Order: sequence, then structure tokens, then C-alpha cells
Amino acid sequence: MDQIKRGTLQNQTFYERVGGEPTFRRLVHRFYEGVSADPFLRPMYPEEDLGPAEERLTLFFMQYWGGPRTYSEGRGHPRLRMRHAPFKVDRAAHDAWLRHMRDAVDALELDAEDEQELWGYLVYAAQSMINSD
Repeated sequence: MDQIKRGTLQNQTFYERVGGEPTFRRLVHRFYEGVSADPFLRPMYPEEDLGPAEERLTLFFMQYWGGPRTYSEGRGHPRLRMRHAPFKVDRAAHDAWLRHMRDAVDALELDAEDEQELWGYLVYAAQSMINSD
């Protein structure tokens, strides 16, 4: 039985392992709660309602981590750097983004290994979006 249990866990995607869609919706909602009140990041979102941005990021994360491919079906290839090119993303934006994401990740209370895997990706993603000094 232990072998079956271990094999099943090893075959699970990160998306499944951390609780699927509800987990990613909580993560992104908490993140955007921070962004909505952030004087530095909020102006980077041209939409008055952050709901569409929240939905896009939720769907992207779900797909990236092994969930449904809804993001690509609706928007095509993610092309993250291209989609962020119109915005000035400097070290200050990077730091603010990670500050709100850190709060959101902590609120999930994932196990240490899953938290480390998620956080490692988020730090990498934030770094790769920097497009100005």
C-alpha cells in the first residue's frame, strides 16, 4: 500500500498536490488584495477593476503548475515578457510584486517543500520580468 501511495503522490502535478484551483484562486486573490492598495504597483494596472487581471494570473498559474489549459485556450501562448513589455518593470516593481506574493504564499500554509518550489518559481519569474534599470 505504501508503494501505491508513494507512486500516486509522485505522479501528481504540483497543481493537484497543493489543492488545485481553490488554492491558486486564494493565492492570486490575496496577492491582488495587496496590489489594490499598493501606490507603486496599482498604477501599472490600466483596468479600473482588477478582476480580469486576477483571473488571467489565476488561469496562468493553474496551467503552469499542471492544471487545465484554460489560459492558453483563451489567450494563446503566455509570452510573459512580451505581455509585460509595455510596463516599466524595474527592481522596485520586482520587490513590490514579490512582497505581495510572499504574503499570499504565506497565507496558503503549504508544506515546506511545496512552498519552496512555488517561491523559487515566483522569484525566478519576477526577476525575468525586469525590463528597465
